[in-house]
Amino acid sequence: MESCLMLSTLFTILIVLSNVKAQAPAAPGAGGGGDITTFGAKPGADSAQAITTAWKEACAAAGTGTVTVPTGTFLTGPVLLAGPCKGEMKFNLIGTLQAPLKVETSGWITFEHVDKLTISGTGTLDGQGEEMWKSQPGCFKTAKMCKTTAINLRLDFVKTGLVEGITSLNSKNFHINVLSSTDITLQKLTITAPAESPNTDGIHVARSKGVTITDVNIGTGDDCVSVGDGTSDLKVINVKCGPGHGISIGSLGLYQNEEPVTGVTVQGCTLTKSDNGVRVKSWPDKYGCEASGIHFSDITMEEVENPIIIDMMYCPPGGCSTTAPSKVKLTDISFKGIKGSTPTPDAISINCMPGSCTNIGLADIDLKFTGPKGPPIANCTNIKPTMTGTVNPAGC
Repeated sequence: MESCLMLSTLFTILIVLSNVKAQAPAAPGAGGGGDITTFGAKPGADSAQAITTAWKEACAAAGTGTVTVPTGTFLTGPVLLAGPCKGEMKFNLIGTLQAPLKVETSGWITFEHVDKLTISGTGTLDGQGEEMWKSQPGCFKTAKMCKTTAINLRLDFVKTGLVEGITSLNSKNFHINVLSSTDITLQKLTITAPAESPNTDGIHVARSKGVTITDVNIGTGDDCVSVGDGTSDLKVINVKCGPGHGISIGSLGLYQNEEPVTGVTVQGCTLTKSDNGVRVKSWPDKYGCEASGIHFSDITMEEVENPIIIDMMYCPPGGCSTTAPSKVKLTDISFKGIKGSTPTPDAISINCMPGSCTNIGLADIDLKFTGPKGPPIANCTNIKPTMTGTVNPAGC
């Protein structure tokens, strides 16, 4: 009898302990969210609601919140993944997210007001932009401007972020847009769209500070990297560009109240068969803006048209007047250690408006001409750059 009571008591204690363990709080660092399929996402069906629900749960949980897109292809309409969140957030993209053929918003996958965000994986954001490109032929080749369409990935007001490993494919508009964000690293990415796709800039940065773009392969129909107003402390390192329109500061001066661009380093990049190389561009008759501390160095050009450009009369046909004085000011801009080949004779073109450029430098330039008509030239208007070392082609 006594042994039976002892066994009964022991059994009761084990049940109590089991219940206590089951009800114990999550370990420190654990968060909510999880695989989007547990929230109802299914391959081939619209998963926007499942992604949003998974994000909201992860965002509301203490510790690290995680949302995972597993192997497979998941259709999704536009999603806004917003903070602030209780802890840091991780978005693991393993499979493919595929956009509808038409998206009526300016962003498809948007992260907003998030601190400590990581987006990583081996998966793909497929913007399915082909139909949108076909709907606006001649976009940016005439006075007709491109329609506002969806950007594959937007980072708006994000603090301390990492985007790593993923692929952005056939975006309807820019592939990745970083706006009003700080301390963002984008690395080991693949960004792809056909050369004829309009306005598909690879990475656009504006009004952001402390952004680093490194070890990224970009081939698109527009700028591989474009830099808008208000950008400071930007590093573009070891980027491979082509096809595309090159790596560009600007265009600047198109809108009122643009903020200065300061402290941009473009280093160790390779451009292959792109329409332009490294350039600074601004509108001649619009609004004021300033850009300073812009340094391009150790750049390899492989059959690149127009390798080195400052264009203060950037103006799509019919879009502006090229006779009006520029309100943009450019200072402390250098091109150093730029080597390779070009099929066009305009190897170096520095076209400033009167009184608009100061402290422009060229150093150690060696661009070999491979085209049918030459010779290559270095043409400078309204500026006499500082020359250091050998500058080939000579001029200016």
